[in-house]
Amino acid sequence: MTPFKLHRICTIMKPEKGNEFEVEGVLNPAVTRGPEGNLYLFPRLVAKDNYSRIGIARVVFNETGDPVDVERLGVVLEPNADYEKRPNGGGGCEDPRISFVKAVGHYIMTYTAYGPNGPRIAMARSKDLFNWERMGLICFTLYKPVDFNNVDDKDASFFPTELPSPHNHNSIAMLHRPLFPDTIPKETIKKDNDREIDKHKESIWISYFNLKEGKNTSLVNAKFTSHHCLAHPVYPWENLKIGGGAPPILTKHGWLLIYHGVRKHKDSTKNNPKYTYSAGAMILSEKEPQKILYRSHDPILTPELDDEIIGTVGDVVFPTGTDRRDDIGQPNRIDVYYGMADNCIGVAKMEIPEHIPLTH
Repeated sequence: MTPFKLHRICTIMKPEKGNEFEVEGVLNPAVTRGPEGNLYLFPRLVAKDNYSRIGIARVVFNETGDPVDVERLGVVLEPNADYEKRPNGGGGCEDPRISFVKAVGHYIMTYTAYGPNGPRIAMARSKDLFNWERMGLICFTLYKPVDFNNVDDKDASFFPTELPSPHNHNSIAMLHRPLFPDTIPKETIKKDNDREIDKHKESIWISYFNLKEGKNTSLVNAKFTSHHCLAHPVYPWENLKIGGGAPPILTKHGWLLIYHGVRKHKDSTKNNPKYTYSAGAMILSEKEPQKILYRSHDPILTPELDDEIIGTVGDVVFPTGTDRRDDIGQPNRIDVYYGMADNCIGVAKMEIPEHIPLTH
C-alpha cells in the first residue's frame, strides 16, 4: 500500500484568452517561496510554434489556506541566449525548477534550454525571484561510457543544502535525466514490456559540484562530477521512462522526491502509440542522497480529470514543484504543483506519513 496520497485541490492556472504568450499552454511550473514569504509559480508559457518563455505569478490562497488562483506578474526568461534559440527562429526556456541553494546564497533555476543542439540544462540565479542572471549551460566531466555534454538532458533540479559527494567533498547535488535516442518513449514503446533496461541510459542520475569557496563559489561554467545512476524504470506504471519532478524537499524520513513515470496507454496501438504520465514518490537518504530508502510501487497521481486527459499532450500529470505549508502551521502538508496534459497547471496536497516501509 502506498503511504503517500495526493488529493487534488484545483486547476490553478489555464491559458489566458487573448494572451499570445500562452496560446499553446501554461504548464510545468517551478514553485518557491519568496524572501517575503509569498509563494510564486514560474510556469512555462508556450506561444505559437512551441516557443516557450518562463513567466512569474503569485499564488492566491483562500481563507482556509488552499491555493485557488494566481496573479500574473510577467516574464522572467525568454529565449535570448544562443543556447536557447533554434536556427529556424524557434527556441525555448522550458520546464523550470527552482531551489534556494544555501551554499551559494541564491535561488538557482534549472531549466531546459531548447537550442541548436536540442534540449540541454541551463542555469540562472536570483536574489529576489524577479531579476535573473543567466549562468549558461551545465557542464559535466566525462563518465565512461557516458558523455552527458553531448546528450539531450532535462528534468534537472538542485538539492537546497550542501551535501557530501560519494568522495566526501562538500558539494551541490543535482538530479537530471539524460535522454538517449533509444530510451525515449516513442522508441521504448515499440519494445516488449519486459525489455531489458539499460541502467546507464534509462535512469535518473545524480551529479555533484564540489564547493570550494562557500557562498563565493561561482556556478558559471561549473562542471558536475561524481555521477551516480540513481533510479531506472522498475514498476509497470513507469516501465517506458522515469524522470525527475519537483526539487527534493527534506522531510523527517529523508529527501522526498516527487517524480514522473511513463507507461503505455491502454488504448495504444502500433500505428497510434499513446502514453500515460503519472507521479510517484521516492525517499532518499538525507546524508547520502544516492541511496533510495523508499519508492512507491504504485503511482500517487494518475490522469483522471478532463484537464489531465485532454490537452496538447493527453493523459499527463507532470509534477514540477512543491510547497511545504509551514506558513499555516502544517509542516507535514506538502502541496504539489503539476502540469496537466501540457496545457494547464494543477495543484494537489498530501500529508507526510508517520511511517514508511523502507525499500532497502
